Amino acid sequence: MKERKYYKWVVVALLSVVALLNYLDRQMLSTMQPAMKLDIEALKTATNFGRLMAIFLWVYGLMSPFSGIIADRLNRKWLITGSLFIWSLVTLLMGLATGFTELYILRAIMGISEALYIPAALSLIADYHSSKTRSLAVGIHMIGLYAGQFFGGFGGTVAARFSWQATFHWFGVAGMGYAMILILFLREHRAKQTNNEPAGEKKNPFSGLRVLLKNPAFWVLLFYFAVPSLPGWAIKNWLPTLFSNYLKIDMSIAGPKAIATLAVSSFLGVIIGGMLSDKWVQHNLKGRVYTSAMGIFLTIPALFLLAYGTSAYYLMAAAFCFGFGFGMFDANNMPILCQFVAPRYRATGYGVMNMMGVFSGAIITDILGKSADAGNLKGDFAVLAVIVLAILILQLAVLNPKTADYKNEG
Repeated sequence: MKERKYYKWVVVALLSVVALLNYLDRQMLSTMQPAMKLDIEALKTATNFGRLMAIFLWVYGLMSPFSGIIADRLNRKWLITGSLFIWSLVTLLMGLATGFTELYILRAIMGISEALYIPAALSLIADYHSSKTRSLAVGIHMIGLYAGQFFGGFGGTVAARFSWQATFHWFGVAGMGYAMILILFLREHRAKQTNNEPAGEKKNPFSGLRVLLKNPAFWVLLFYFAVPSLPGWAIKNWLPTLFSNYLKIDMSIAGPKAIATLAVSSFLGVIIGGMLSDKWVQHNLKGRVYTSAMGIFLTIPALFLLAYGTSAYYLMAAAFCFGFGFGMFDANNMPILCQFVAPRYRATGYGVMNMMGVFSGAIITDILGKSADAGNLKGDFAVLAVIVLAILILQLAVLNPKTADYKNEG
């Protein structure tokens, strides 16, 4: 009984490290172009480097729904462990690459293997945690993602000190080693529904997707997840540039400064948002919806400050406000999904939501790149604020959960 009480937090701790490695391995490439282009001629052009970054996003996004379906049907311990081992092996092999084609293929494989992780991990955490601790647990796991994104930003620094090949090698070996630890300590939840599927679902792996798409609440959640991803990706991609311009500092300093501001504020957001949501839902079934809405609402003035702020003070306030609000939003996506979707469909549901978020990021990155060239970047942030406000109103009006933890298997 003692192990049952604390093991759910062991699961969160174990998976938080995997989350860190997930974002670290994908992120550090973006900062290592200066070192890599010295050895790989094709990476001297921004176009080719952009292709290398884009292939990951498109493969990752396309794979996300399938990864959710797989996670709902297979043992998630082995799916998570295998996913970690494969993307870590890919990271190691990237350090051995000598040409653009090799890197391109490896980056695509990384997109497949990393996509398998998030739906499986969040659905496993949701199974281990009841409505009393679910948002906090998901929020702590998200801290791992933020930490990976933050430390990945220093990949270029490590590569400059040693070599880009060694950087890939070290992190690849670390990930494969940690996969061995997961084999020893991570366990599938005992109430896993895979073996109790109706006969029709065993024959048709897409039947769960059909159930989700028939659920009106899921469509609202889908768009509610995707729309905030637009400014989310915009901030991640362009905040260092804004810091550099406003604060009149070099990008090598502005980048870490911007990422650190977002990381610290997001950390506070997921913890406070997770604790508030877990308490609120015990007294009001819409408590998670309200907590998430509060977080998204905080991003709206942040976007306007980025658009019309006239000082470094406004920029810092906007970055902190956005990170805090987005953290509250991140901590509650899977827990809100659990109020409308049965356990055996949750990984599939999050996989589809993740695909929408990634594709939103790919689209907005392209749009804002063109706007930056045209000098319209700030105006686009203001437009994004209006779009987010509209979807926020829709979410508050339509999402009315009937239970804190949906169990209907129909």
